[in-house]
Amino acid sequence: MHTHPQPDDQGHPVFIRHPHNPSSPSTWLDPTTLATFIPEGGFPEILNGIPLAPWTEAPKDHAGWARLAGGFHFQEPAFDSKGLKASAGAAVVEPDGRVWLVAPSNAFGGYKATFPKGKTDGQELRATAIKEVFEETGLQVELVAHLVDVRRSTSMARYYLARRIGGCPTDMGWESQAVHLVPLSDLKILLHHPNDQPILEALAKALPSLTHA
Repeated sequence: MHTHPQPDDQGHPVFIRHPHNPSSPSTWLDPTTLATFIPEGGFPEILNGIPLAPWTEAPKDHAGWARLAGGFHFQEPAFDSKGLKASAGAAVVEPDGRVWLVAPSNAFGGYKATFPKGKTDGQELRATAIKEVFEETGLQVELVAHLVDVRRSTSMARYYLARRIGGCPTDMGWESQAVHLVPLSDLKILLHHPNDQPILEALAKALPSLTHA
């Protein structure tokens, strides 16, 4: 049993039943290898030419996230929640072709690994996506395109393509017990939940244009 360094939203400690082990530093810069980061663990100073450092100026309220999201200029289709709760997330891709995934704490919802996502709670979709990515991965990202909409059991989720522009994965919040950086060829090994399959399929089609943008 391990206690997550970040308390939950009510200030209560989060106990991790089966903590992850971090991968060795040799995995950090190898685009063919899966790298695993844990809360307050080690990390490289720079990855793919972009520094890794805590995002100390992340927004603190809905208005701040909305202002950041307003700076992303791309077209996306109209969103139809089909009467379900709306949620948003992102597939964050590194220039080396690897993709960031989260390991939800205690495999919440039956997910051992998945893409960062959360309910909008009155916030617009783009703002929700970048906020949830930060809270679950510690990363500051820029949304670059619409990826896919996925109907889940209780929500309709919009996913975006994104690239990392700052932040640090070891600053993940309490909802994640590890953050993985995964080669595209290994995504199928980690992603077991049926809800992630449409995202994986859409990402495989979009990845070449994103990584060579």
